[in-house]
Amino acid sequence: MHPQDPRFRDAFRNPTEGGLFVKLMICLKRGLVLLALLLAAPLAQAAFDHRHAAWDALLARHVVPIADGKASQVNYAGFQADRAALRAYLDTLSAVSEAEYQGWSPPQRLAFLINAYNAFTVELILTRYPDLRSIRDLGSLFRSPWKQPFFTLLGEERHLDNIEHDIIRAPGAFDEPRIHAAVNCAAIGCPMLRDEAFTADRLEEQLEDSMRRFLADRSRNRFEAERNTLMVSKIFDWYKGDFEQGHQGMTSLEATFARYADALGDTPQEQEVIRQGGSRIRYLDYDWALNATGR
Repeated sequence: MHPQDPRFRDAFRNPTEGGLFVKLMICLKRGLVLLALLLAAPLAQAAFDHRHAAWDALLARHVVPIADGKASQVNYAGFQADRAALRAYLDTLSAVSEAEYQGWSPPQRLAFLINAYNAFTVELILTRYPDLRSIRDLGSLFRSPWKQPFFTLLGEERHLDNIEHDIIRAPGAFDEPRIHAAVNCAAIGCPMLRDEAFTADRLEEQLEDSMRRFLADRSRNRFEAERNTLMVSKIFDWYKGDFEQGHQGMTSLEATFARYADALGDTPQEQEVIRQGGSRIRYLDYDWALNATGR
């Protein structure tokens, strides 16, 4: 009905006549609701950035690769200055529902969890930085820092161990041992925090690269040829079972080290010895000092 139609004017002069005024109002209301839904739909579909661009930018600014890129230090003072940006990114992680998460591909889920673990670890350090020497200073006799609930993820209040052990390492979830070279516990003994975010489209490449960098870092893993002994990170002792599940041929620690012999051995001869297996395995002490710049 056109506004100039006499019946339109009559509806306003006599709203009870034929219920026309009421019908017009109902149509208008329905139209507005439909418009709101149409406008909201694109926003809902673009709710989460799987590029993790905000976290990627923070890492690029505040992570310093060292030891020819085999390790890194973290500029926590820089993160502290950028804490509003960090918290804004953490808010996007916390806003993801369990239903939304379950609709993603496995690489999207795993990249999300690794980035969440690393970003919330930085946030945990900032709660007391610079007045701490180690992440363990944030714990107590009764509860480790990794078991302190301080954030929400997938609709539940959680702690860091929830992400690593209850979700990532849950049997059948990912069965990916290389995550131990990707999640970072803010300690010098830990594999490096990458200066970029993990993303689904590059996840395989990034996990493999992280594993190789970690094993090539002689402060954490090395082969002592004169004793035919692999001196490796305590991580391989703590999580030995994860490296025995057969992922990409990693059915044992020996098979895992054979796969990465070129990273562990400094010469072709050493690499061949490692590939053949039979070397003794010893575990290095873990350095829990904070992985901060200036140390």
